[in-house]
Formats: sequence, structure tokens, C-alpha cells
Amino acid sequence: MDIHKVETDAFTVEDVVKAHMKDLAIQAKFGVVQIKYWVNTETKMIFCLMNGPSKEACNQVHVESHGITACNIIEVSDDEYNLYLGKGKSVNDLAHTLNGGIDTGYRTLVLVKMVDLTGKYLHMFDEIKILVKQYNGNPIIQPDDDILASFVFASDAILCALAIHKILKPIEDNLEFTITIVSGKPVDEVGNNLFEETKKKAQNLSAVGLKKIIFIDKETKTLSGKEPISPNIRKEEFKIINNDDFKFLFKLLDVLKENLHEPDFKCEELYSQLGLSKSQAYRKIKSLTAIAPNQLIQELRLRESLACLKQDNKTISEIAFDLGFNSPTYFTKTFRKRFGITPTSFTRAIGN
Repeated sequence: MDIHKVETDAFTVEDVVKAHMKDLAIQAKFGVVQIKYWVNTETKMIFCLMNGPSKEACNQVHVESHGITACNIIEVSDDEYNLYLGKGKSVNDLAHTLNGGIDTGYRTLVLVKMVDLTGKYLHMFDEIKILVKQYNGNPIIQPDDDILASFVFASDAILCALAIHKILKPIEDNLEFTITIVSGKPVDEVGNNLFEETKKKAQNLSAVGLKKIIFIDKETKTLSGKEPISPNIRKEEFKIINNDDFKFLFKLLDVLKENLHEPDFKCEELYSQLGLSKSQAYRKIKSLTAIAPNQLIQELRLRESLACLKQDNKTISEIAFDLGFNSPTYFTKTFRKRFGITPTSFTRAIGN
């Protein structure tokens, strides 16, 4: 699958249809079969799905037929395509949504990260998957307990996230969760995977997310506002993240992931590596995460400890030292204060 960025101001769907017909006329020469294409006139982007012997052969079809070369080409499996982009139909290979409109190829992803601390709420995973389907989403199987779903319409994704939040928020204890909503294009200008940048944004937001509020990017809010049914995005329910927020978040998490395992890593070192003064860094981190920098460092260590404990390949002492805690006793005390149970009780609850 490839991405084309059109530079000309005069850009219409009809132009793309004509270019596609030229592709069809010569594709056999390169052993390529055009399958489907998506057009986004607003962002002036085209995405083409093809079957061919190589990336070079696929690109050469475009070069020879009309000269519009791809910015990037990635390999996509049938399973990936069906999960992320399969909903919809095509008219002479041009992608349409099920309601008949032009499908832009953009999708809105909802990521739910959930940790059941006591094993009481395992049924919630099934309930969430049912809600995803009720709101026209497509569940995408993940290697862990995360729930990821793809939506054609941003409004459906927002309504689904609200419904999920409604059933999870009342559970005050023993259940940790975050909900993030991010929209983006199937192929980025750089990268090798489908929706690579969009998934990275969702994962990074989830890393600092709060269970009392839904994190949503500005792109999703904008897309939703153009759809027939646009849900109300209220401040008490959503935290809107813009592009500058993402730039800072990516840099923040890069620094933290690099140093989180160091017991001597303190806020002053964080500020220095971010290239910000203490007041600037504090303000930015507090605005984005709603907690102070020192709390964020400890929170990320504790969240990572949950994943480590689930893997069951290290002792509690090893995990404590690996994550920068000065002693297993202090780790256990901090863990219990944050989650309401001890690390040992958590491992027993999940069967480790």
C-alpha cells in the first residue's frame, strides 16, 4: 500500500479516477494488480492498495502511467487490511463508505488499556468488545490485554469511548484503565507499518493517560465536527491533545524510558534533557498529565511494574531494582499505596 501527496491546487476525485485508469492499462506489464484506492481531497492524499512482486514494481506502474510517484510504500497483510480498512465498498476500485460517501482512508483508533488487579472484572473485556461492534468498530487483536478498535467515522469512535468510559469509571478500586482516541492516515510518509504513526500516538497517550478522562487528539475532534452526528466533547470528559502536545509527549517519554530504570534519575535531570527550565517543564508536564513531574516518574515505574509482574519471569525484588526503586520493601509499600494491593496479591490474582 502506498501514499501519494498531490502538490497541485486543482485536485479532484475525477483526476484520480483518470490516473487510476492509466494504471490499469499498464499494470500487467509489471505483474501488478490494482485492488483499491482511497482519496482524501482535503489533505490532497491518495492511498493505493496493490498486489505486486515488489515495492519497486508497484511504484513503477505509477511512474510510467502518469508520473505521480509514491512518497512511501509498505507491505500489508490481508488480515491487517481487513481489520483496519475492510469496512466499506468500492466502485471501480474507488473506496466508498457503507453510506455511499468517498472513503478517505483515514481511520479513528480507540485504544483501551485495562489491568484487572484482582481478577474480578475479566468480563469487562467482553463487554467492551461488544460495545465496539455496537458502534460500528472493528476490534483488532493485540498481543496483550489491550483492546484496539478501528472506526471509519470519528463520531462512532467518540460515542464508543464514552460508552466504555461509562461502564468502567464507576469501578473505583482494583481496575486500572486508560482510553485514548487518535485519528490518522493508513500510510505515513515514513515508516513500514499500517497506521504506524497513529498507533504510536495512541500508545504514548495511553502511557500518561488518566482513568477519569478520555484523551483525544485534535484531528479526531476536527473529523467528528464534519460528520452528520457530532458528539459533544466536554472538558470534564475529554483532554484534547494538539500537535505541539504530541511533540512534547514523544520527547518526554523518550527521556523517561531511557532513564526510568536509573534509581538516581531525578526531576532536575529530566528538565535538563528536555531542554526546559524547571518552571517550563513543570507547567508542560502538569498540563498534559495532570500530575507533577516527580509523581509522573513514579507513576510510570509503577505502571511498568504491572506489566513486569504479569510476565512472571522475574522476582518482585528483581522488578523493584530494575525499575529504579531503592528496595523491594519501598516498592511494595509504594505499589500498595497506589493500587490498594501488594505485588504478591496481584500476581496471585492473575494466576502467576
